[in-house]
Amino acid sequence: MTTGVRRRMGVEERRQQLIGVALELFSHRSPDDVSIDEIAAAAGISRPLVYHYFPGKLSLYEAALRRAADDLAGRFVEPREGPPGARLLRVMGRFFSFVDDHGPGFSALMRGGPAVGSSTTNALVDSVRQAAYDQVLIQLGVNDPPPRLELVVRSWISLAESTALIWLDGRKVPREELELQLVHDFAALAAVSAAQDEEMAELLREVLAEEPPDGLFAQLIGRLAALAPQDWGADLR
Repeated sequence: MTTGVRRRMGVEERRQQLIGVALELFSHRSPDDVSIDEIAAAAGISRPLVYHYFPGKLSLYEAALRRAADDLAGRFVEPREGPPGARLLRVMGRFFSFVDDHGPGFSALMRGGPAVGSSTTNALVDSVRQAAYDQVLIQLGVNDPPPRLELVVRSWISLAESTALIWLDGRKVPREELELQLVHDFAALAAVSAAQDEEMAELLREVLAEEPPDGLFAQLIGRLAALAPQDWGADLR
């Protein structure tokens, strides 16, 4: 019988290991339901040693959240190449992959709870939302967004969060359908705003000019037109 020798780790290496272990546990259960003893056992160290690296579970949770926040923010980064609708769909695919992989932790974070109520965690959540907002503006090629565009983008980000939370509660709608729906939701929000504001209308025209006739945004227009009564067409003309 061979006895394994536990490898000694440096301080930063051990901290990163504990953060990774905590993230893995938080991916399957709410952070409030995971104890320091479980984290220690999963890491193969004693409970007092965990406290040597982190003063408490909240500080460990915040460190894990910081890594997760960086990961999530990075998923909104997309090269500005190809049709806007297809680019946004790829972003939604990566977003839902994160939600799928970190369901309980994502849910606890967005819904709030004892483990996530600190100003640090709230600031991290806000930083992810801001990163998502900034990346959408980059995709639109806008440096100084008008007020209506800011409202559309921030509303859409909130919609994506709430849609993901509802989806986690039973996964009753196929994930791929929701990813596409959120792309269409963005286009719909922009279109409603454009119908009331010429600045938004001009921006939407520029976005649609980059879309092919069979692109995702064009698909939405076709589906909406199919829902309208036939006599509407004559009235609108």
